[in-house]
Amino acid sequence: MCAMQKNSRPCYYGEYLELDKFLDSQHPVSGEYQDEEAHDELLFIIVHQAYELWFKQILHELNWIHGTFNAPTLDSNQYGRIVQRLDRVIQIQKLLNQQIGILETMTPLDFLDFRDYLVPASGFQSIQFKEIEILLGLKMKYRIGFDIKSFYNRLNDKDREHLMEMESQPSLFDQLEAWLERMPFLEKENFSFVEAYKTAVDSMLSNDLEIIQKVDYLSDGDRDFQIKDLEKTRQQFDALFDKDTFDKLTEEGHFRMSQRAMLGAVFIHLYRDEPAFQQPYQLLAKLVDIDEEFTQWRYRHTIMVHRMLGAKIGTGGSSGHDYLRQTTQNNRFFKDLFNMSTFLIPRSALPVLPEEIVKSMGLRSE
Repeated sequence: MCAMQKNSRPCYYGEYLELDKFLDSQHPVSGEYQDEEAHDELLFIIVHQAYELWFKQILHELNWIHGTFNAPTLDSNQYGRIVQRLDRVIQIQKLLNQQIGILETMTPLDFLDFRDYLVPASGFQSIQFKEIEILLGLKMKYRIGFDIKSFYNRLNDKDREHLMEMESQPSLFDQLEAWLERMPFLEKENFSFVEAYKTAVDSMLSNDLEIIQKVDYLSDGDRDFQIKDLEKTRQQFDALFDKDTFDKLTEEGHFRMSQRAMLGAVFIHLYRDEPAFQQPYQLLAKLVDIDEEFTQWRYRHTIMVHRMLGAKIGTGGSSGHDYLRQTTQNNRFFKDLFNMSTFLIPRSALPVLPEEIVKSMGLRSE
């Protein structure tokens, strides 16, 4: 059955995609300075143009999600679409990671044929990538020293003002934190999830301590080590129940989210099987996946740069491989969600929720 034509004039493939413009957008500079154009410079341009096209699509998805989260309360009917669009971002990220393999077909000598003609151009000047980072929540105060000093100083005034304006607006991280803080089931009449959860945690940790003390195959040194390790775990849990402890660990960089938001995230993870929390759990899991894919991208980029440049400085003035290695470790968006497993307890130990809460959870979460 033929599709019904709804357009008033025929749509031609090349015109629709503007291929004349698009395919005439690769202009190697090496031929301007030497007798023969460096063969691999075209590959270098195309790969980075492809990155920027996919960055545009990622921003398209994230801006929609950001706008949806902007509502005073998040409509539970939107959870499915948010999860779907986060998954689309993840699939694009996987493609970007694979694309590094194409760039790695270029040898260091091939790269050196044109590298010095690119100074001071650098990935530092990718405005779209900076937009993605800021939108997800990597604002200036969370960056490493070189980033803080150089983030804006290689940009033109228009781009600098645009990014500084973005910095002043709530990020997706900020919106996620506010959404988790609105969790309606932490404290209800005649039921406190926090108190019930604390009791379950105390029981679990006491049982773990008893097991460590009773087993006869541990040496005294191993027993002491496991008891100290268990005490560190208890301190992590204590932070969820004691504001002063939580605030102290936040100052030390252990947490970014508020105490209330962390408890909301813990609740979603523990009761993920309840109908109302299956999609919110998927939403949190997808954000972890996005963070993981960006970390992998940074890591693969770091390895590629090390392979291409060794210990040379980058074209943008950074320490090259060493700088990228630091950003791989530091520039994470959702560390708190990565740490959720620290606060999980066995399903068999979950506090039993009152019937009225279970019934309301079967319908909606806000």
